[in-house]
Amino acid sequence: MRIRILGCSGGIGPGLRTTSLLVDDAILIDAGTGVGDLSLAQQRRIRRVFLTHAHLDHVCGLAFLADSVFDPEGPGIDVHASQPTLHALREHLFNWHLWPDFSVLPTPEKGQLRWHTLCPGESFALDGGQIQAFAVLHTVPAVGYVLQAPRSTFAFTGDAYADDDMWKALNALPRLDKLMIEVAFADEQAALGYAAKHFTPGLLGEELQKLRHKPKLYLTHHKPGCSRTIVRQCKTALRGWDYVHLRRADVITVE
Repeated sequence: MRIRILGCSGGIGPGLRTTSLLVDDAILIDAGTGVGDLSLAQQRRIRRVFLTHAHLDHVCGLAFLADSVFDPEGPGIDVHASQPTLHALREHLFNWHLWPDFSVLPTPEKGQLRWHTLCPGESFALDGGQIQAFAVLHTVPAVGYVLQAPRSTFAFTGDAYADDDMWKALNALPRLDKLMIEVAFADEQAALGYAAKHFTPGLLGEELQKLRHKPKLYLTHHKPGCSRTIVRQCKTALRGWDYVHLRRADVITVE
């Protein structure tokens, strides 16, 4: 599986896009502003979307995607997310006030978007592997995803905070080769990180000691204006770990 990073920033700005991962050109994990960099032809190839949670920086691209590729005769898009996430989308976004309800367009029987409720632990087959959801701690109900291929395993936490259940889920995996995990704020903003349920470098370094695997780390979701400080602080907090700070258009392979 080939994972292209459409967006990995905690905000917007020149060259910055919010969270979205494109898997093998046909699947999105989250649908932030990075979706807007896809051509119309590329957007039309997307058949499934897996959402981590309902925050706007992870779902706003779904609204524009549904509009851009709308085709009464087209195949539509399957959207997989937890029940609270789907409820938030239906009530607060696709509600005919902020945006049309594309789950009933062109007809209720053949919506452009088809909602599918998933639960932590549930898995789905993909070409060349499978994807499975696991629970994480955030300010709203949220999940991360594990992508397993024959020879390697990749996990993406989405937006997450210190939580033993997350580490238990990751430790239960037979192997974990690559871990995409967020670190949004600098250590000086620990109180904000606690309130917003986002990691700082220092807290992430401490929490990683609970992980029995030693994957390569892909660090994501740095808030604009914090990146330089986060990069500097990670050099100390993550000493001994193999890690990179993700950038838009980076590619991660899971074989």
